[in-house]
Amino acid sequence: MTDLPFDDLGTVYDGPRPVRRVVSLVPSITEALASVDRDALVGATDWCTHPADLAVTRVRGTKNPDLAAIQALSPDLVVCTKEENRELDVRRLREAGVRVWVTDIETVPGAIASLERLLDVLGWPWPEWLLRSRALWCGAVPPVTARVAMPIWRDPWMVVGSSTFTGDLLRRLGWENVFAQHPDRYPTVDLAAVDGAGADVVLLPDEPYVFTAEDGPEAFTRTPTRLVSGRLLTWYGPSLVEAATLKL
Repeated sequence: MTDLPFDDLGTVYDGPRPVRRVVSLVPSITEALASVDRDALVGATDWCTHPADLAVTRVRGTKNPDLAAIQALSPDLVVCTKEENRELDVRRLREAGVRVWVTDIETVPGAIASLERLLDVLGWPWPEWLLRSRALWCGAVPPVTARVAMPIWRDPWMVVGSSTFTGDLLRRLGWENVFAQHPDRYPTVDLAAVDGAGADVVLLPDEPYVFTAEDGPEAFTRTPTRLVSGRLLTWYGPSLVEAATLKL
């Protein structure tokens, strides 16, 4: 048995505390950590777009991080997530002697708890937005007020399915995801299946696929569409406070 902290997948962290040099390979976690101690963030991916003025070394993408560049930054800890980052990269970093903390996020309360545990292991305080997020999101699930579908890609069309953070967030807004019972987390489906699934509205986010007024709504002939912020529906961080105010 050990009293040392461990990440969402059970890997023990035995490094320095407080942590003073962090590389984040997760855009939402980058924003979350920057809100507490941006000076401790020394590296992030090209996709870590918030805060917009974050000045750190960029280490390529979530799926193809520059491992040599990460090692050169001498981080105390690299933060990854099971959904976005490759197990191969995590393993190679650890084999090179780099400590890696992996999160595993499938629900909004789970994301909030995971961020709390990460900040605890870093030795950093919980920010006000995190305390507010727990109050806003971790109560009883509201009744369903609308049925929605949410594509995340087109050509091929992919939608939010089961066991995802976004699906849980939608449900906690009072919206039932019509693909919530699909066995896959992000299934590929025919456009006709999305348009004919019985949703009251199809939500078209601006990430990861950039749906726009000219690219997305024209594909649907039966179901109304709405352009939405992908960050508000897919990121777990300071955006959770604003996301709680979303209405259809």
